[in-house]
Amino acid sequence: MVTPCDVPVGVITGDNVVKLLQHAKDNGYAIPAFNCTSSSTCNSVLEAAAKYNSPVIIQASNGGAQFTIGKSIKDKNACAIGSVAMAMHVRTVAPFYGVPVILHSDHCAKKLLPWFDGMLEADEAYFAQYGEPLFSSHMLDLSEEPDEENIAICVEYFKRMAPMKIWLEMEIGITGGEEDGVNNEDIDPEKLYTSPEQVYSVYEALSPIGNMFSIAAAFGNVHGVYKPGNVSLQPARLLKHQEFTKEKISASEDKPIFLVMHGGSGSTDDEIATAVSAGVVKMNVDTDTQWAYWDGTRKFVAENQDYLQGQIGNPKGPDAPNKKFYDPRVWIRKAEESMGARCGVSMEKLGSKGTFVPKKPESGSIPVYNFKPIAHNPLKDAVDGVSKMVAGVMGK
Repeated sequence: MVTPCDVPVGVITGDNVVKLLQHAKDNGYAIPAFNCTSSSTCNSVLEAAAKYNSPVIIQASNGGAQFTIGKSIKDKNACAIGSVAMAMHVRTVAPFYGVPVILHSDHCAKKLLPWFDGMLEADEAYFAQYGEPLFSSHMLDLSEEPDEENIAICVEYFKRMAPMKIWLEMEIGITGGEEDGVNNEDIDPEKLYTSPEQVYSVYEALSPIGNMFSIAAAFGNVHGVYKPGNVSLQPARLLKHQEFTKEKISASEDKPIFLVMHGGSGSTDDEIATAVSAGVVKMNVDTDTQWAYWDGTRKFVAENQDYLQGQIGNPKGPDAPNKKFYDPRVWIRKAEESMGARCGVSMEKLGSKGTFVPKKPESGSIPVYNFKPIAHNPLKDAVDGVSKMVAGVMGK
């Protein structure tokens, strides 16, 4: 029985993110990170976390964020605003589920950096008002770029994120398949395996800035869904990354790096277990939960076909109403239940199930509007503003 990590419930940031991920690494489990596209899918994940006694990561992709704001919105900042909308929803409701939640943004390729900039702008505004960032963490996926450029861009962004204690996830080495408009289906297979030297070069560049970062190192991973055995995963390579860096920095800890697993659909239980034992603390889950959400709807439609052909008229009579069947709250709920069950499968496979007993609040104990701005000292704010202005002028 794992002693639960001593972190608050609801969205956590900063030192609490470090504490939770270190707890996962020390206790041999990983936290599933579920891509969400709506309040409904977010709630499915939160409900599952409470049901299966697990911390959880909710993440927004660029495409998912566009869906959240509405596919018809063509504003240049639409995806950033959609991400913010999802984050605000999760922050509002997460405390009621009684589990710790890491709020994350998923793959950001170089062409999507304006989206990343928009989210950081929101983080900075939220930080100024509430003393913590809006999101817990963000991911930069510059794995399509040369390693030097990938790492250099990550360094610059990490410098901006570190003062707010935002976790950075980066990717080096390429995950196959297709994800959010980035297609690596025809990539050279050898590029699907990151070397220990590549991983260490990331550690060497980012560690002087701070310790709040993780590395998605490729070991044959492929986005999408495949039958087990159809993808040549080599999770044993991950331990070599740990050993190489441990020796380089003379670390006392056997696994000094926080690792992340992408493209887990179709992985065998043994492959997942091997990855977790090597220091993987987060695994992305998307394709499987997409299917589960649809499958709940599909089964409901199949079972109630005769009640879904019109507003009135079913086997009970030509004038019998069907509202109790076509009401979105009915069939969407079936989708949520199905997705939640699949979330539970991931929690069990990754070992996070049972690691955190939910601390649900007493009814009415949380304010309806639970956002409390920090108290500002006007004189200090003025001095800080002048200091920043001077620093900006001197830097030009």
